[in-house]
Amino acid sequence: MSTQEPQTSQQRILVADDDPAILRLVTAIVEKEGYTVVPARDGREAYKILQGDANFIAGIFDVVMPHIQGPELVRYMRTEKRLMRIPVMMMTAEQNPKLSSDSFAAGAVVFLPKPFTTAQLQIMLRMLIAKAAS
Repeated sequence: MSTQEPQTSQQRILVADDDPAILRLVTAIVEKEGYTVVPARDGREAYKILQGDANFIAGIFDVVMPHIQGPELVRYMRTEKRLMRIPVMMMTAEQNPKLSSDSFAAGAVVFLPKPFTTAQLQIMLRMLIAKAAS
């Protein structure tokens, strides 16, 4: 494969979480990794952004959000040709194993339980981006 290309502002990641503190935390970590974050406060907002914009290298979605849940959002993305190539990471504080299996069934690539450390998010993000590059 080619060597690591420098991060450009073109590398945008859609982050959707209805918890403002988590949204800020994830945004800070992702931006520190050199990506541009487009934040969404819930699934409906993320859905609206995706309808008008497919220029993302990845998505990071909370599983449980008002209006449109994370897995629902991923299923929608898998039905749209311009969105299906975008890999998605799901996050949740819920301890229900069914949520992770639902997320993978919907098409999520990685699953991150909350609470998570900065390092855990960075590792998952790198896995996600590697998936996007492949």
